Amino acid sequence: MMVVGIVAVCAVLLVLAFLVPRLSRHPERGTQRTLGLGSRAGGKAPGVLGRIFSKPFRSSSKAVGRSGSAGRRARGHMPF
Repeated sequence: MMVVGIVAVCAVLLVLAFLVPRLSRHPERGTQRTLGLGSRAGGKAPGVLGRIFSKPFRSSSKAVGRSGSAGRRARGHMPF
Protein backbone atom coordinates (compact mmCIF):
# COMPACT_ATOMS: atom_id res chain seq x y z
CA MET A 1 0.00 0.00 0.00
CA MET A 2 2.81 2.38 0.86
CA VAL A 3 4.55 1.58 -2.43
CA VAL A 4 1.46 2.59 -4.41
CA GLY A 5 1.26 5.84 -2.44
CA ILE A 6 4.90 6.69 -3.08
CA VAL A 7 4.55 5.90 -6.80
CA ALA A 8 1.49 8.18 -6.96
CA VAL A 9 3.32 11.01 -5.16
CA CYS A 10 6.31 10.64 -7.48
CA ALA A 11 4.08 10.75 -10.55
CA VAL A 12 2.27 13.85 -9.31
CA LEU A 13 5.58 15.57 -8.49
CA LEU A 14 7.01 14.66 -11.89
CA VAL A 15 4.07 16.27 -13.69
CA LEU A 16 4.00 19.24 -11.33
CA ALA A 17 7.75 19.81 -11.73
CA PHE A 18 7.38 19.68 -15.49
CA LEU A 19 4.47 22.12 -15.63
CA VAL A 20 5.44 24.60 -12.89
CA PRO A 21 9.04 23.99 -11.79
CA ARG A 22 9.21 26.69 -9.11
CA LEU A 23 5.95 25.73 -7.48
CA SER A 24 6.92 22.05 -7.32
CA ARG A 25 9.65 22.60 -4.73
CA HIS A 26 7.31 23.20 -1.78
CA PRO A 27 5.32 19.94 -2.16
CA GLU A 28 8.57 18.05 -2.77
CA ARG A 29 10.15 19.39 0.41
CA GLY A 30 6.99 18.71 2.40
CA THR A 31 6.92 15.12 1.21
CA GLN A 32 10.61 14.67 1.98
CA ARG A 33 10.11 16.18 5.44
CA THR A 34 7.28 13.74 6.16
CA LEU A 35 9.34 10.79 4.95
CA GLY A 36 12.26 12.03 7.02
CA LEU A 37 10.09 11.88 10.14
CA GLY A 38 9.26 8.26 9.37
CA SER A 39 12.90 7.46 8.76
CA ARG A 40 13.97 9.02 12.03
CA ALA A 41 11.21 7.22 13.93
CA GLY A 42 12.16 3.88 12.38
CA GLY A 43 15.83 4.53 13.05
CA LYS A 44 15.21 4.66 16.79
CA ALA A 45 14.72 0.92 16.88
CA PRO A 46 17.78 -0.85 18.27
CA GLY A 47 20.58 -2.15 16.08
CA VAL A 48 19.85 -3.70 12.72
CA LEU A 49 16.11 -3.22 13.14
CA GLY A 50 16.61 0.54 13.06
CA ARG A 51 18.27 0.36 9.65
CA ILE A 52 15.64 -2.05 8.36
CA PHE A 53 12.72 0.10 9.54
CA SER A 54 14.17 3.39 8.26
CA LYS A 55 15.33 2.16 4.85
CA PRO A 56 11.93 2.29 3.06
CA PHE A 57 11.52 5.90 4.11
CA ARG A 58 15.04 6.85 3.01
CA SER A 59 14.65 5.23 -0.40
CA SER A 60 11.21 6.79 -0.85
CA SER A 61 12.64 10.21 -0.04
CA LYS A 62 15.34 9.68 -2.67
CA ALA A 63 12.68 8.67 -5.21
CA VAL A 64 10.66 11.81 -4.51
CA GLY A 65 13.75 13.98 -4.96
CA ARG A 66 14.70 12.26 -8.19
CA SER A 67 11.18 12.56 -9.54
CA GLY A 68 11.03 16.31 -8.94
CA SER A 69 14.48 16.94 -10.35
CA ALA A 70 13.72 14.81 -13.42
CA GLY A 71 10.61 16.87 -14.15
CA ARG A 72 12.52 20.15 -13.81
CA ARG A 73 15.38 18.79 -15.91
CA ALA A 74 12.96 17.67 -18.66
CA ARG A 75 11.35 21.09 -18.62
CA GLY A 76 14.78 22.65 -19.11
CA HIS A 77 15.31 20.59 -22.26
CA MET A 78 12.08 21.78 -23.85
CA PRO A 79 12.48 24.33 -26.66
CA PHE A 80 9.87 26.75 -25.28
